Amino acid sequence: MQKAPLTLAAASLAALLSLAACNTEPETVNAGPADPDAANLAEAPPVTLPPALSASRTYRCKDNSLAYVDFFADGTSADIRAEKTGPATRLTAPAKGEPFVAEGYKLTGDGTSVTLERPGKASQSCKA
Repeated sequence: MQKAPLTLAAASLAALLSLAACNTEPETVNAGPADPDAANLAEAPPVTLPPALSASRTYRCKDNSLAYVDFFADGTSADIRAEKTGPATRLTAPAKGEPFVAEGYKLTGDGTSVTLERPGKASQSCKA
């Protein structure tokens, strides 16, 4: 019965001695060659992110048509679509609170009730 503690102590001592023989200097890992575009990236102008989406609303207009409008957080841009998954037209406003405009489009307001003018159609009120 006394051989088991002696064997256990010898195994522990052997493991400790093998760990003591390890190299204790830090190891340096190189990721590979330097980035060839590093200089160009350092000189590049900062990237400006697009504005965040602040509201996405579906409006029913007086002529019973639908308008899908996405308003952006900058307060000076909105996207309008005639179909839910259709192509969007970007409308911009010169300043916050002014109508959003694009070629043939004019959107006044950004709440639950807006006035919308589309190419070939008269100005009409629309409600969310």
